[in-house]
Amino acid sequence: MRILVTGGAGFIGSHYVREVLAGSYPESDDVRVTVLDRLTYAGRRENLPAEYERFAFVHGDICDRGLLDRIVPGHDAIVHFAAESHVDRSVTAPGEFIRTNVTGTQQILDAALQSGVDRVLHVSTDEVYGSLETGTWTEASPLLPNSPYAASKASSDLVARAYHRTHGLDVRVTRCSNNYGPYQHPEKLIPNFVTRLLTGRPVPLYGDGGNVREWLHVDDHCRALHLVLAKGRAGEIYNIGGGSGLSNRDMTGRLLELLGADWDMVRHVEDRPGHDFRYAIDDSKIREELGYAPRWSIGSGLGSVVDWYRDHPEFWRAEVS
Repeated sequence: MRILVTGGAGFIGSHYVREVLAGSYPESDDVRVTVLDRLTYAGRRENLPAEYERFAFVHGDICDRGLLDRIVPGHDAIVHFAAESHVDRSVTAPGEFIRTNVTGTQQILDAALQSGVDRVLHVSTDEVYGSLETGTWTEASPLLPNSPYAASKASSDLVARAYHRTHGLDVRVTRCSNNYGPYQHPEKLIPNFVTRLLTGRPVPLYGDGGNVREWLHVDDHCRALHLVLAKGRAGEIYNIGGGSGLSNRDMTGRLLELLGADWDMVRHVEDRPGHDFRYAIDDSKIREELGYAPRWSIGSGLGSVVDWYRDHPEFWRAEVS
């Protein structure tokens, strides 16, 4: 089997690629992987093997249709991670999010259709649902995005649905909760706070810290993605959760404790525009249909991530200096 992984040099994509090449998933021992990545600030060639018999790297843009027409043919599946993903950046510079997340996804789907690719796995986010006060989202919940990032991802989800309904393309969409783990860019909350505390700098907590997020270890997320790729149904959406809902204040407290810091290292800062208050997803569909269950608890996961950033300053030091 040959898989094209877009955005495979980023945080989640590179974890997926490393695990596939290591044979960590069922029937992945002989899978050949091609990574297509533009290597923006959040994608690093160093996140991937330098040389590997079943691996190839292509430096390029998913919006470059000529490039796609050259590299997509011959692949059996596409796992589409490539996206601009930082909400704060989308507030001040939404254009790149629309370009990459919407137009880029359409180009990937069209190239897959024209090349006869069997399956496309479109990796999305629970942020497309917006915010809710109580309860949980199911895959049938309405899309009510509140940030330019979330709106661009919701748009790409609808484009994916249209290619399935109009052309019969086997597209499967996943929507995950907030990811964390090693190799995550330090602009995100957990690595941002960890690297700041490791270097003796205070951490910025939005508002009163009451915003609630559900946390999913990247390893659990990638196992779920491969399940959907291997056993999911065409045209279906699968929520992927970690089962660990915490307020940002609670998360801050856990990180302070793990790093031996006190609350005097916290600075409350003005909330960002349109900040969603609470995310919570119902992932019973993927659990019941495909047998997914997270292996990482928030306790063991956070501890391992703190250790990783402490042991790998070369990954983040230049980003926070």
